[in-house]
Amino acid sequence: MKKLFCAALILATASVLASCGGGEKKDAGGFRPALDTKTACDLKVIGSYDNFEALGAEAERFKEYYPNVRVLYTKLDGSYNDNIISFLEGSEKPNIFFSYTWMMGNEKYSSVVGHMEDLSDPALKMDLNCIRPNLLSKDDQGKSYMVPVFSRTYGMLVNEDLFKKENIQIPTTWTGLLETCSAFKEKEYGSPIMGYTKYDYDKKKDIYKASNGLMHSLAYPLFVTALADNPEAMAKANALDPEAGVYMRGALEKVKQLFDDGCADLGKCDAEITDSYEQVLLRFLKGDVPMMLCSGDTVSGIKKREGKSDVFPTHKFKYAFYPVPTSAEGGYFIDSPSVEFSVNKDCENLDMTNEFMRFLLQTKELDNLAAWKGLISASKTTPIPPIYYPVDESHTPVYTPFSSVPASRIISPEVIGVKDPLVAQIRFASFYVGRGELTIDEAIAKYGSLKDTGPLA
Repeated sequence: MKKLFCAALILATASVLASCGGGEKKDAGGFRPALDTKTACDLKVIGSYDNFEALGAEAERFKEYYPNVRVLYTKLDGSYNDNIISFLEGSEKPNIFFSYTWMMGNEKYSSVVGHMEDLSDPALKMDLNCIRPNLLSKDDQGKSYMVPVFSRTYGMLVNEDLFKKENIQIPTTWTGLLETCSAFKEKEYGSPIMGYTKYDYDKKKDIYKASNGLMHSLAYPLFVTALADNPEAMAKANALDPEAGVYMRGALEKVKQLFDDGCADLGKCDAEITDSYEQVLLRFLKGDVPMMLCSGDTVSGIKKREGKSDVFPTHKFKYAFYPVPTSAEGGYFIDSPSVEFSVNKDCENLDMTNEFMRFLLQTKELDNLAAWKGLISASKTTPIPPIYYPVDESHTPVYTPFSSVPASRIISPEVIGVKDPLVAQIRFASFYVGRGELTIDEAIAKYGSLKDTGPLA
C-alpha cells in the first residue's frame, strides 16, 4: 500500500494557530466545536484518488477549531473496490473511507456496508439537509450510510476561443452539433470532436476492457433519459432483461452518427489520446480541439494539467464544460455522486471522526471542497454552483454552462433507480458500436450479456 500524504494535511503554521485563538474559534451561525478543542489525534481517510489536496485544504480549516487533529489521506494500491473489503478488517482501520451507492444491497460488499455508521442518526447532529436530496442515498428504513461530497456529470470541454476565432456558434441542439462539426471540417479540423476511444488493457486480469470514454459520455445520458419515465423498462434494464436493449437504440444511433459523419475521427482519437484522463486533458490543452467529450471526473484535473501542457502556458484560451446537445431541446445534466464518504463505526476516535464529518457537511465547506477538487458541489445552494478554482478566481468557472439546464432536463440516476449492471451494458454497447465491433441491432440483441471481451473481431 502506497501512502500519499499532502503537506497540507499534516502541517499547521504558527500564524494559523494564532489566528484561531488556540482552537476556540466560533463562526456565527456556523460550525461550533462540540468536543475538547485541545484533543490530539489522527483521523485516517482512505480512497482511490492518487492525491487529495482538496481534503488537505479542509483539514487545515478544521485545525482552526482543533489544532491538534491531523487528517491523513491514503490511497489504496491496486483495485480500491477489491482491497477495501480486506482493509476494513485489517489492523490499520480507517476512520473515513470512499463508498459508493452500488455497494448497498450488493452481497459482495455486505461486510463493507456492515462497517458503515448511520450518518442520519439524529444523535450525530449532522446536517444532511445541506446536500441536494437527489444525491443522498437511503436504505429502505430511510437511513443514510454514505454522504456525497462531489457530484459529476457528462459533457464536452469546449474551446470557446476557437469558436470565436472561426466565427462558429457553440451548438445547443443535435442538428446544430452536426452542422458545427461540418463547419470545423471545412476549416480543416480533422476531428472536431475528440475523446478517449481505445481499449483499456487490464494486466492483472489479462483482458481488454471497453473504456469509459467518448462513446459512454454521449450514450449514457441518452440511455438513462430513455428509461427515466418508464419504471417497467427501468426494472427490465436493471435485471439485464434482453428486452430492455431496445431502449439503447437512440443512444447507439447517435454514437454511430458521430463517427459516420466524421464529427469524431476514430483513428485520430486512438493515435493521439492514449489514456482516459491525463492525455484527454493534455490533448485538449493543445488548443486545436473544438470539443472534447468526457466526464466531470476527468475535467476535475484540468487545472493541474495546464502547467504540464507544452502549449497552454504560452497560448492560453478560455474553455468551459458544456452539456452535449443530444436533442432538439439541448443536453442533459446527469446529476450523480462522484465520491461519497462513509464513517467506519469501528474506528478509533469515532467522536472526533464524526466531528470532522459534521464540519464538512456544511454548505460552505462542501463548496470549498468541490472548488479545490474541480468538481461540482453536492450542496443545494444552487443546482450547479459556479466552480472557481480558489488559487485564482479569474479562471473560467468551468461548469457554468450547466446552470442553464432546466429542471426538466436534470436527471438523477440514484433517484430513478439506475443500477451499476445497467451502466456497464450501455458502456459496452456504445463502445463496441462506436468502434464498429457490433452493429446497433447486434448490440441491442446482446443486452444483458455484453461484457469485456476485447476486440470482438
